[in-house]
Amino acid sequence: MPTRQKPIRRTTASKKANYRPTKSGAGMTKKGVAAHRKANPGSKLKTAVTGTVKKGSKAAKRRKSYCARSAGQMKKFPKAAKNPNSRLRQARKRWKC
Repeated sequence: MPTRQKPIRRTTASKKANYRPTKSGAGMTKKGVAAHRKANPGSKLKTAVTGTVKKGSKAAKRRKSYCARSAGQMKKFPKAAKNPNSRLRQARKRWKC
């Protein structure tokens, strides 16, 4: 049975932020990902794919996978899907979905 992952602080303000504020695209910061990986050895968590990528590359596949998963969240949470300022919509925008 896999062990439960240790949570990290959900801070969005100051230099100690583990998560990006909604206005700047939601999602985790580089520092937040590092904190998560430190708390959970063996974790393969990565930051968002935000730049331009070659078609068919690993990064492009990660982006496509994230966009497909988050599209399901849009269906599950229609209230967040309608609000352009929701964390879900901002994160999808940041990932270029």
